[in-house]
Amino acid sequence: MELIKKMATSVKAHLGTIRFDRNELSGAFGDIGTDLPLIIGMIVAAGLDSASVLIMFGVMQLLTGFVYRIPMPVQPLKAMAAIVISQNLPGNILYGGGLAIGITMLLLTVTGSIDWLGRVIPKSVIRGIQFGLGLKLASIALKNYLPADSIPGYWLAAIGFVLTIFLIGNRRYPPAIFVIILGMVYAFFFKLDAITVVKSIGFSLPNFYMPTLPDILTGFVVLALPQIPLSLGNSIFATRQMTQDLFPDQAISVRKISFTYSLINLINPFLSGIPICHGSGGMAGHYAFGARTGGSVVIYGLLYLLLGFFFSGGFGKVIQVFPLPILGVILLFEGLTLMMLIRDVSDSKADFSIVLLVGLMASGLPYGFVIGLIVGTLLAYLSRTRLTGLAK
Repeated sequence: MELIKKMATSVKAHLGTIRFDRNELSGAFGDIGTDLPLIIGMIVAAGLDSASVLIMFGVMQLLTGFVYRIPMPVQPLKAMAAIVISQNLPGNILYGGGLAIGITMLLLTVTGSIDWLGRVIPKSVIRGIQFGLGLKLASIALKNYLPADSIPGYWLAAIGFVLTIFLIGNRRYPPAIFVIILGMVYAFFFKLDAITVVKSIGFSLPNFYMPTLPDILTGFVVLALPQIPLSLGNSIFATRQMTQDLFPDQAISVRKISFTYSLINLINPFLSGIPICHGSGGMAGHYAFGARTGGSVVIYGLLYLLLGFFFSGGFGKVIQVFPLPILGVILLFEGLTLMMLIRDVSDSKADFSIVLLVGLMASGLPYGFVIGLIVGTLLAYLSRTRLTGLAK
């Protein structure tokens, strides 16, 4: 009986660090501009089951929200998503690739290789990767999202932008709530088809799938290999750096992040879920719009569970009525939050130069994240060697 009481007290204390207030609700929408387009694109391109994708994406948000108790969301694997969408790869290859990268990350974790990589890669390179990702997100927002609805879309984005500027950092009136409401009002009056919404209502569950060895091998070569460098740079090392920046008292290790990354991708393929990861951009987005605990991630996950369980029938059509310019505003501020992190290396000309170079490579070159990771690390060590030689 005493043991049960202690366990109950421990669980209560653990959950007590998670809040579900208006700031967590606002922060819950901080990463939606990145996730939704990739999820929709993969469902359409690979012919995936909407219910399975949405439900498993929501479940994994809840898992990370409760495990980390900070705004540690999960996101679609961006390199994999881009390849699947551009080449219309089938779902079995996507599931195989997800399982392959889950196995790869698990091996890096249990062998301790991920810790060694975390010690070897300099902070300036991680900041460069974050800067490059921020540039990429801001560029997508400005080029693809804001112009999506022509002149009315620009006006909508301008109002959303001004709202965010005035309310950013406001704990009493967090901005994302008002920006999302603005988008919903616009969709209701100008885009919403009530018949489509009604037709989409129904109850669904995830589909079980068993990846085959050919699925895994093909997925590893075609999808996992291009994804691994980006995952190491942004999903693991940059995310750990972000936790140190925003939540220095948490002391979250590279190994823990790598382990949960591998775990979610070892589970998802068997229930027809898409490959997913942690990401510094997602954390930056949640934090920028008010989140300070895992509550925002749990709320975000519940949104996808609601859509998956009850509205997956017409998900693609229903979700597309939400105005892209509003998603663009959210995505833009997520990118800006990432880019502003370079302030802590601005005192060193050598480090700041590496940050800018890695960022430009990551945002502008094919396979830019892996090129930036390698080149930036080499330059950082060459710079240190040169300074050591001069000191002597």
